[in-house]
Amino acid sequence: MLSIQINIPENLVIQLGSSLEKTRIESQKLLAIKLFEMGYLTTGQSAEMCDMNRIDFMTELSKMNIPVVSMDKEDIEKEIHEAINW
Repeated sequence: MLSIQINIPENLVIQLGSSLEKTRIESQKLLAIKLFEMGYLTTGQSAEMCDMNRIDFMTELSKMNIPVVSMDKEDIEKEIHEAINW
């Protein structure tokens, strides 16, 4: 995995009430969640980015009301049809 450096406002650490390391971990988790939400990463890739297992990452998604699976009406109907005809 590659590493990058980002700049953040100093007051973010104070607002989060944490250390630089905890701020780094939280920022990395939020970035992974956003990249997953936008469809750039899978749950597995996002979990790895956060140094978490997939279940813990999906739990974090749930806490933020972000669906793990995104399906439109046609996808749902297709899944139902395939399940019935299985």
